[in-house]
Amino acid sequence: MESPLPPRESGQFVAERSLDVFVEEAGVRAAAEMLYALRHSEDLSASGWKKANPLAPEPCSDQALNWVFVVDTMNFSFWPEKESQQCEVTYKGTTYTGYMTLCAAITRAMEEGIPITDPEYFSQISMKELEHVLRSDNETPMPMLKERHQVLTEGGRVLLQHGGTFQSFISRAGNDAQKMVELIVEKIPSYRDEATYQGKRIAFYKRAQILVADYWGTMAARGEGRMANMDWITMFADYRVPQALVYLGVLRYSDGLLQSLKNGELIGSGDQREVEIRGCSIWAVEKIKDLLCKLVQDRDGQACHVNSAIIDFYLWPYAKKHHKEMAHIPIHHTRCIYY
Repeated sequence: MESPLPPRESGQFVAERSLDVFVEEAGVRAAAEMLYALRHSEDLSASGWKKANPLAPEPCSDQALNWVFVVDTMNFSFWPEKESQQCEVTYKGTTYTGYMTLCAAITRAMEEGIPITDPEYFSQISMKELEHVLRSDNETPMPMLKERHQVLTEGGRVLLQHGGTFQSFISRAGNDAQKMVELIVEKIPSYRDEATYQGKRIAFYKRAQILVADYWGTMAARGEGRMANMDWITMFADYRVPQALVYLGVLRYSDGLLQSLKNGELIGSGDQREVEIRGCSIWAVEKIKDLLCKLVQDRDGQACHVNSAIIDFYLWPYAKKHHKEMAHIPIHHTRCIYY
C-alpha cells in the first residue's frame, strides 16, 4: 500500500477539492493580523503550552515527559452525548470538563500515589484500575474507557521495548520533529490517524503531532527546546479548533453541512465531511502561518519563529475562552480514538 500524504500535503490536497468546507482568504488575513498583534506575547511561544495547561507537572520534574505521553495517548473524544451530561473531575477545588478532565485525573492519580506515569505500571493496568484513575465526579463516565485502556497498555508496552521511558523511545528519532512523528506512527498503531479521500491516502496524525509538540514545549520550558523540522508539524486537527476557525471567518461550511451539524448528526471517522473539516483546518492554519511570517518579515524586517503548533496552542484555549460567543457554531461529532 502506498504511503499516505503527510499532514500538510494532505490538508492542501483536501482543501483544493473540498465540497463542503472552504478556506476564506479574507478570514486568513484577519487571523494573521490578529496574531501579528500578539507576535511578542508569550501566547505565541513554545512555552505557552504550560500556561494553557496548568495541570501538567513542572517541566523539569522526572515525570513530566511520561505524563505527556500518558495524556496524549488517551487524548481523544471528550465531547458529551448531551451538554447537560458532562464528565467532570474536580482537582484542588476546580471542576474540569472535556480534555482537562483527563489531565486532572492523571495528576490526581499521581498525588494519590498511583504510578500512572510508569510504563511498567500502565502497560499492564487493569480496566478496573483505569476506571478508578479516570473516575468522574458524577454518573457520566469519561467516554471510550475500553479504547483508552487498550491504547494506554499498547503504548506502555512499546515504551518498555524501547528503553522504558518516553524520553528513551523518542530519542531514537534524534532531534527531528518529522522523524519523531514517523517513529510514533510506525511503532504505535493507535496513532495511525489516516483516511482515504477521493482515492488518495492521506494522514492527519493529530495525536502523534501533538505528542511531539508537547514534548517540544516541555523541553523548551526546560531551556532545551531546539528541535529540527518543527515547521513540518501542522495544527492538530480536532473538533474544537475548526469551530474557532469558522468563528474567525477562516473556514466556511456549506449550508448542507452546517444543517447536519446543527441537527447533531454523528459523522463517522473517515466520512468525506469529517475529512474536509480536518483537512481544511490544517491548510487554513498553514496559510495563516505563511501570511503571518510574511507580515513579520515585511513590517519588522525579522524572521518569524511562529509555527503551526504554536498557532494551535493559541487557538485551542481561544476556543475554550470564547465558547459562549461561538456556541452558535456547531462542532462536528465523530467518536474515534484519533482526536
